[in-house]
Amino acid sequence: MPAERLARRRHPVVRQAVAGPQAKKRLVGPTGIALITVAAILTLRGFPSTAEYGWASIFFYVVGAVFFFIPLSFVAAELATGWPRAGGMFAWVSAAFGPRSGFLAVWFDWIENVVWFPTVLSFVAATIAYMFEPSLANNKWYLVIVMLVVFWGMTLANFLGLKNILRFNNAAVVVGTLIPIALLIALGIYWLVSGRPNAIPFHASKLLPSFSSIDNLVFFAGVLLGYAGVEMAGYSAKQLKNIRRDYPRAVAASTVLILVLSILGTLAISFVVPDGKLSLVAGLMQAFQDFFTRLGIGIWATKVMAALVGLGTLALISTWMLGPSEGVYAAEGSGELPPELHYVNKRHVPVAMLLAQGALGTLFALLYLFVPGVSTGYWMLTALTTQLTVLMYIMMFSAAIRLRYTEPGTSRPYRIPGGKYLGMWVVAGMGTLGSLFGLILGLFPPSGIAHWPTAIYVLVMLLGILVCSVPPFLADIFKKPSWRITHPDPVLLDISEEPPSDTKGSAAPASV
Repeated sequence: MPAERLARRRHPVVRQAVAGPQAKKRLVGPTGIALITVAAILTLRGFPSTAEYGWASIFFYVVGAVFFFIPLSFVAAELATGWPRAGGMFAWVSAAFGPRSGFLAVWFDWIENVVWFPTVLSFVAATIAYMFEPSLANNKWYLVIVMLVVFWGMTLANFLGLKNILRFNNAAVVVGTLIPIALLIALGIYWLVSGRPNAIPFHASKLLPSFSSIDNLVFFAGVLLGYAGVEMAGYSAKQLKNIRRDYPRAVAASTVLILVLSILGTLAISFVVPDGKLSLVAGLMQAFQDFFTRLGIGIWATKVMAALVGLGTLALISTWMLGPSEGVYAAEGSGELPPELHYVNKRHVPVAMLLAQGALGTLFALLYLFVPGVSTGYWMLTALTTQLTVLMYIMMFSAAIRLRYTEPGTSRPYRIPGGKYLGMWVVAGMGTLGSLFGLILGLFPPSGIAHWPTAIYVLVMLLGILVCSVPPFLADIFKKPSWRITHPDPVLLDISEEPPSDTKGSAAPASV
């Protein structure tokens, strides 16, 4: 998400954690919050891109945790507990900079999910290919056809309210995510301790990446995207018994768990698939196939694992297909988008937004047909997703700093330590630096995959950021008073809730 961020808000494990202020409060300990965070963040899909670094992937995971994961966790906790009804970027950024900036933030939240759809759909298509014919995982036409069939099938299911029949999601996500991760790590450990041939023999010098060229560092952007969504820990922080003491412990525990599991899973792929042959789309199934083949288990085990991973990913898609559009609907209520996008059917589904999402997602999916290779298209969309995501987070970090000055009296059950301003500047500053680094790295083509000449590649990425960022500014220029929804859908906006008593000033905007 996930782009996973809004997907994770709808994740069965974290749904209770992001419930509104009227939900029954349950006090939990730091272990519970840590497990919620791990469930919301951990994903198999990003392992292959980081596996390109081999042993140096440890370095990137740690740096990403220090300059992104941890700052995001702490800043989100202060915002979520200080503005509890907000529940998202729209209200946080609006409180600091006004509704126009808030809409831009939630737009980034929506559009980065739209860009991300083709990447996870291509992962599904490549995984399904290993159930029948693995070579199809590198066939552009096969990938695009399967991606569009799944994408529009899920969209239609949401129109009809058929998502209610997908109540198997909890079990499917567990079976399709936790079991494959556990098996992948177990195979990697066995491979290492049994002395079998290793594609990345260990040497201390391999723990650091080569800094000789920027294209050797580009995949770090994928590490940041893998950490996106950690603000879920902030949403659930108010459930802690002793928030000031237990929340740092929860962040520390979740950081260690996610680092260990991600590093072990990534290295397991590196052990058996040389980086020159590693597909960013199908790298996970390449690793399972190599493990099973060399162990003499046969192709049946690969097909079973492909079915499990495919099932888990499809179940996850069904939980977040509607989330991004529901998020933007809150901004529509304040008159930021034209009335053509306001339509909601009798099942409270924002049909117009889903159609817009489907049309844009289709255009991004077609990119696979025009790039030099499948991995190229996958990475370009992953990088663009990361760039849009970190732009949103930069706005969030800036909002947190500004609110320390503009609303110093607002009650914050969790407050970043370090005095009135210094602690916030240090933590949010580190997060901003990590975000800016990922933003810049995402502009450049990585080593190891086919791509256009660097100048053209950079130009295309800049154009992608521009095209995805300009609609809110155009809407602001042309919007009319009639765009404001007079009678917004109460289910999507949740307008029945009372404003929280510890939020100063006017009532906070509706939850996104």
